[in-house]
Amino acid sequence: MSQVGQPQASDRSADAPRGDGSATVPAPSFKDVVAAYVGLTKPRVIELLLLTTVPVMFFAQRGIPPLGLVAATVVGGALSAGSASAYNCVYDRDIDEQMRRTRRRALPRHIVSARSALIFATILAIVSTVVLALWVNWLSAGLSVLANAFYVFVYTMLLKRRTTQNIVWGGLAGCFPALIGWTAVTGELAWTPVVLFLVVFFWTPPHTWALALRYREDYAGVDVPMLPVVKPAAEVGRQIVLYSWVLVATSLTLWPVAGTSVFYPVAAAVLGAVFLLEAHRMWQRAKASDALSDINPMRLFHMSNLYLSLLFVAVALDPLLFG
Repeated sequence: MSQVGQPQASDRSADAPRGDGSATVPAPSFKDVVAAYVGLTKPRVIELLLLTTVPVMFFAQRGIPPLGLVAATVVGGALSAGSASAYNCVYDRDIDEQMRRTRRRALPRHIVSARSALIFATILAIVSTVVLALWVNWLSAGLSVLANAFYVFVYTMLLKRRTTQNIVWGGLAGCFPALIGWTAVTGELAWTPVVLFLVVFFWTPPHTWALALRYREDYAGVDVPMLPVVKPAAEVGRQIVLYSWVLVATSLTLWPVAGTSVFYPVAAAVLGAVFLLEAHRMWQRAKASDALSDINPMRLFHMSNLYLSLLFVAVALDPLLFG
């Protein structure tokens, strides 16, 4: 980490004049560097992952779990997810520099060197494992390491640039927080967190393909074969609808598997109906026109975030209100 804030040869942030005589780019400030390192962890992704961790802890406890345990799980999980994201940024820095959605990240802007980012990611991975192992349990720590490794080696390095199924199977890494939240409280696995694991698994394709549809030209430009790059929008819409139906059906199985009150299935059914309606509407728009302005995939993307958030809030509230 000794390179933090120090301009690299490729940073173009030194004060010496450039060879072409143009104005120099000022060296990044300490605030810029700190913000860059925070950006490497993709805070919005961490926020979403924790949203599928903490409610499961409430459900596993059938009430309010020990706050110290929640804090340790949140800190360890956030550091682990941040580590995986930072590794991803290091490996994908070549394509991130070409994509408009990602070109403002720290590595494409040369605020942080790849070596420093790699060291940073490794430190986060080690600290997260220590936190979870010492203050939660070894099972949760092991699941966290497995999720991190799966995201980096299987999704980022193996699947992302090779197959349209990249986020289907690569998305498994994002399902582990449900398992980690459960094992943090109980110390063991069960069918209940497996159902929630599958909910996140089937939610990931509609969520990610909607975003990829919005930025399909970006992905096409860097030869990443996301489904919207290799298939017409109508086919993407059809597959989103199929996954959405399986998602809603899976969410409802938590009722008999976990023995929830009637509150959860009612909430899941209402949320699922709204989500399915929007998925079908987007599919109809995609069949009528291939223009992004007509399809408006970001509407479904944002709704998918809201759907998953409220569904897991219902998971947490069920034992609190009716346990």
